[in-house]
Amino acid sequence: APRLHSIGILTVLAATTALPLHAQSPARVVVAPAAATLEVGRTLQLSSVVLGARRDTLRVAVRWGSLDTSRARVSASGLVLARDTGAVTIVAMAGARRGSAAVTIRPAVLVGAGDIGACDLPGARRTGELLDRIPGTVFTTGDHAYPNGTHGEFASCYDPAWGRQRARTRPTPGNHDYRTPGAAAYFAYFGAAAGDPVRPFYAYDLGGWRVYALNSMVAAGEGSPQERWLRSDLARHPTRCVLAYWHHARFSSGPHGASTRTAALFRALYDAGAEVVVVGHDHDYERFAPQTPDGEPDAARGIREFVVGTGGGGLYEFGRPERNSELRYNAGWGVLKITLVPRSYRWEFVAVDGGRVIDSGSGGCH
Repeated sequence: APRLHSIGILTVLAATTALPLHAQSPARVVVAPAAATLEVGRTLQLSSVVLGARRDTLRVAVRWGSLDTSRARVSASGLVLARDTGAVTIVAMAGARRGSAAVTIRPAVLVGAGDIGACDLPGARRTGELLDRIPGTVFTTGDHAYPNGTHGEFASCYDPAWGRQRARTRPTPGNHDYRTPGAAAYFAYFGAAAGDPVRPFYAYDLGGWRVYALNSMVAAGEGSPQERWLRSDLARHPTRCVLAYWHHARFSSGPHGASTRTAALFRALYDAGAEVVVVGHDHDYERFAPQTPDGEPDAARGIREFVVGTGGGGLYEFGRPERNSELRYNAGWGVLKITLVPRSYRWEFVAVDGGRVIDSGSGGCH
């Protein structure tokens, strides 16, 4: 097993075997890439070359180290794990020589919307152009291709607008996707990224957060397979920060209104101390104050819900504002950008109207 060695303020991992003897001492260590940008939670494989005085390559083992292990750690093989935002220097040492790589660690970003691909409207094309300018992981909150989620509608109404983002998209389906039996076109289009059609909900880690892509089109009540899986996964991954997204809104001031079909999922998340829920279904943008699963204000432990049904479908009028509704917008399409860091988050709702930020704010993890 590797042994820890301290050299001044630098802690490094060294292989248990000694450096091989060589007639020529190392003159230079070159690390590649010399500079890189990495999201929190992501890894990067570095490589090194040791050169002699005549610039010949030496077969000499190197020792890797991080100058700030709170921001990034590095293994004995040069694999960097980003832990927190900021700049960090990773070094490779051979004898008295060392090379380095400058690694900038940026926050993870989730960006997206739901209710997207309507062929008779320009909205999906315009929100897709917004996504072109925003790096990060793309989420969807259902209803990708109108009106029936067929293979042809995915090809004609969704793919030309958002298809460029497919490699970085983590989707979840809506009721229009399921108008094609079993949401077959949705699962065929997104493939493994959509999860297992037999268990059509999944989770992943991003920026120090646990993120859940849930499914409001299958059983989601108390004791359902989805609710039991969610509670089990939350227990197995007791991360400080949790976000979930799905299609039907637990709370909404739009015409579809609040839905109880996902109340048990909302409660499971609340019981685990989750921070954020993002939904769609109503074609508008709405932000709620942190609240309990029953809609009671709860600034200390409540979940903040965002309705983001502004991906491209026809926009809806609001009804009477729900309790705890803080902001409502239905004047245009847009996407929600959520920046995730290990202990907090920031949000921006970016409209297609010149990329204008309509709403922004921040919150901490419980």
